[in-house]
Amino acid sequence: MSAASRATRRRGDALTRAVYLATLEELALTSFEELAFDKIALRAGTGKSALYRRWSTPEELVLAALTDPVVGFGQPATPDTGTLRGDLTALLGSFARVLDEPHGRALRPLMSQRLRHPELFDQVHLLVVQPQQRIMLDVLQRAADRGEADPGRVTPRVASVGPRMIVIESMQQGTVDLTEVEAIISEVLLPLAAAQS
Repeated sequence: MSAASRATRRRGDALTRAVYLATLEELALTSFEELAFDKIALRAGTGKSALYRRWSTPEELVLAALTDPVVGFGQPATPDTGTLRGDLTALLGSFARVLDEPHGRALRPLMSQRLRHPELFDQVHLLVVQPQQRIMLDVLQRAADRGEADPGRVTPRVASVGPRMIVIESMQQGTVDLTEVEAIISEVLLPLAAAQS
């Protein structure tokens, strides 16, 4: 190995993040069945042995990549604009943008293969979708406290509607723009959550 190649070799966090990004990019382009350590290693510019030392299976690597705070989804931020419309626009607009990035596009083959990989689907739902729903529940509760939403509508089922619609639109259209997000909020979510007069 030359001195130049040793000098440019990534290690530690830089290598891990390169592997995570390569994993999500590869998954977004193909399917979970086609995901293999040799393809990921090639895309990340490293050897397969570096992957096998850290992760036992592609599934383990995918879950680590999806939850990474830099390359993956990490923990979504809770908006606090002072209005239900503003909070919904910030939260769902951000979620829609993320779904158009490599880690978001990597969700599509995972979400569409529930029957073939139920355990993986459940883990992705737990680690990626449920955090969005928990923040939605908090947004609805604060809106109810302000009198903007019906306290009876502050339920996990109601909180799941927005993120689910964004995921479905993303899978069908590819990109969910702000106009579509605002239409979902105006036509579905605000009437659904509205305080009863």
